[in-house]
Amino acid sequence: MGHHHHAHGAGWVLRASLTATLAFTAFEIGAGLRSHSLALLSDAGHNFTDALALLLAAIGLFLQGKPADQVKTFGYQRAGVIAAFLNAATLGLISLVIFWEAFARIRHPEPVNEQIMIWVAAGALVLNGAIMIALHRGQKSDINLRAAFIHMLGDALGAVAIIMGAIAIRYTGWAYIDPVLSIALGGLIIYTAWDIIRESLNILLEGLPRGLKLGEVTQAMSDIEGVLDVHDLHIWSLGSSTHALSSHVLIEDMPPSASDRILKRINDVLCGFGIHHTTIQFEHMPCVVCDTGCQVNAQRHDHAHDRGHHH
Repeated sequence: MGHHHHAHGAGWVLRASLTATLAFTAFEIGAGLRSHSLALLSDAGHNFTDALALLLAAIGLFLQGKPADQVKTFGYQRAGVIAAFLNAATLGLISLVIFWEAFARIRHPEPVNEQIMIWVAAGALVLNGAIMIALHRGQKSDINLRAAFIHMLGDALGAVAIIMGAIAIRYTGWAYIDPVLSIALGGLIIYTAWDIIRESLNILLEGLPRGLKLGEVTQAMSDIEGVLDVHDLHIWSLGSSTHALSSHVLIEDMPPSASDRILKRINDVLCGFGIHHTTIQFEHMPCVVCDTGCQVNAQRHDHAHDRGHHH
């Protein structure tokens, strides 16, 4: 119930932020053309990708809230991760366009209207700051919302840079400050996007979830009374905050009713790591792990009886 309210609240914030960002982008393009400021036009380009980021985040949030069905048995949790990856990728592309335009402007500098730059950038700072405050709580646990939040953070820092640059142009008259600011903004955009690209790709490639260490989880499971060995262990993320685990666990030969105590203890320990979706296969004969997975030695195969448990 709490998650549903959070998703509904975040969805409203994203839709309101999208409308405000699109309106401001149109205004900033007009102001950039009037003042001949490439920094403002670069920021308008970044603001447009912010609008795209907010749209993708809203779509991702809607999809990841849909329940599992007969085909999507894990639900649509990865939708938000895909949205985050696309967001970060668009940031990289817009940065390349900004670099290209900035280098052209350095070769052929143009005078700019620094007063318009200051007022428009101040407006951008207020807008992005308000959206960041609204997204702050949700971005800690959701990579999709964090991608949108980082877009806004980049824009807010860009607005500060434009204000400082416009003040510098006013007192020095040095027109090169405008394209140099654009290059700095492009670098900032790439820097902020890289972390999102890396984490979303890790989730999509089913890598170890951020903050977990395979050795620590294996050791914690091995330390449980009755567990002789833990192997063929896999941990991955279904979405940005839902982790899953599958593993083979060697125990003494005992009836399922007796092994249930061990299984409960394993799941309790894994909950401490934030892993709530587990598939544990109990074995009472050592097996050989090879490239094709876990296989019991051929000569022992007739005597081995594996028991699979799902939580």
